[in-house]
Amino acid sequence: MLNRIVLFFVFLGIFSASFAIGAEVQVSEEESKIILEQLETLIGNIDAVGIFSHNTTLALPMFIPGFGIAWGAFAAFSTGMAFSVLKDASPMLANVPSLTILFMSPFGLMEVAAYSIAMSRSYMILHKMIKRMPIRPDYRIIGIEIAILVGLLLAGGFVEYYFIENIPTDSPKI
Repeated sequence: MLNRIVLFFVFLGIFSASFAIGAEVQVSEEESKIILEQLETLIGNIDAVGIFSHNTTLALPMFIPGFGIAWGAFAAFSTGMAFSVLKDASPMLANVPSLTILFMSPFGLMEVAAYSIAMSRSYMILHKMIKRMPIRPDYRIIGIEIAILVGLLLAGGFVEYYFIENIPTDSPKI
């Protein structure tokens, strides 16, 4: 059990570091404009279920042995990069440290916890496969972790949607 908790926090750190690195990437004005347009299209008609679906689609592959770790780090980096673009476009975000968004918003905490569960399980399955240990006894716990992930992302989707809907009208809704 202690090993599981330690791995959760290790992958929480990996996800957070990847997000923070992505948030420091400076994107050209031309690329920034394209990313903002894509974000506006993505977010324009999204609702809580859409946010949940998007996040779940990102999270479930993170359970794949080995690949899930790389996928999670890539997703975090990409999300950080999108935050960098939003930060450049919105003066309101200019002085907000990137990790604040991740750890000071309830939906950010729910999402990073869900992703950390999946990435750490990816590592644990890979470790067992390399050691030629059976993974069949882990099926029940993996099912429970997937249920926790889905619950966290469902609640997070509704909370995030509430936040998006309550952004002042003079601010961009991204």
